[in-house]
This record gives sequence, C-alpha cells and structure tokens, in this order.
Amino acid sequence: QVQLVESGGGSVQPGGTLRLSCVVSEYTNDNKCIAWFRRAPGKKREGVATIWTGGDYRLYGDSVKGRFTISRDVVGSTVFLLMSSLKPEDTAMYYCAARIGGCFLEDSLFEYWGQGTQVTVSS
Repeated sequence: QVQLVESGGGSVQPGGTLRLSCVVSEYTNDNKCIAWFRRAPGKKREGVATIWTGGDYRLYGDSVKGRFTISRDVVGSTVFLLMSSLKPEDTAMYYCAARIGGCFLEDSLFEYWGQGTQVTVSS
C-alpha cells in the first residue's frame, strides 16, 4: 500500500512561485510513477506532471510546460512540483498520485492518491 502526503500549497500573487512536496511511502520500489494532478472548481481533474522513480523520465501537461518542474530526491521518497510564473488559472486543489508501472497523465490509471493541497493564485 502506497501512502502519499502533500504539502506546500498556499496563496500567491500572479507571477509568483510555489513548491509542492509529496512524501511517498514504500519508496523502495523504484517501479513506480508519481504524478501531480489538479482540479479547479467546476472543472475536470487535469494531469500536471509525472515522473518515473526509477529514472529521469518526466511528462508535463500542455498548460504548465515551461513553467512547472517535477523532480524527486535521491532516494525517491519525496517528489516536488516547482511552480513558477503562476497564473490565476492555476488555482486548484493539487493532488499527488502513484501507480506501479509506467507513467501517464491519465488519472484513471493511478491507484493511490493523497488528500490534496490547495493552491490559490490571486492579486
């Protein structure tokens, strides 16, 4: 059973930066994909970024490419999402998710989810 705990959300002005963290239990299994998804009020859940714990593979959603960076610590126990040049449309609840196997930005393929952390971008 994989458990995930997110932190780092908050309120920021447009153009600002936030870094989210996701602590992953069972990190000794490197055959794992960790992803960030988000859901804004009234919208479908959207894939933000994903990273393979056993290597350097990363994948980003079109709306965040060039602004967000996903990374992990050396042992893979924590995954980070550095969000720069934030826009009001980035306002959402951000969720960390995990799956055993390959990386995709399709939420239906992920088995394990955290509780989420709120990000609000507003002036």
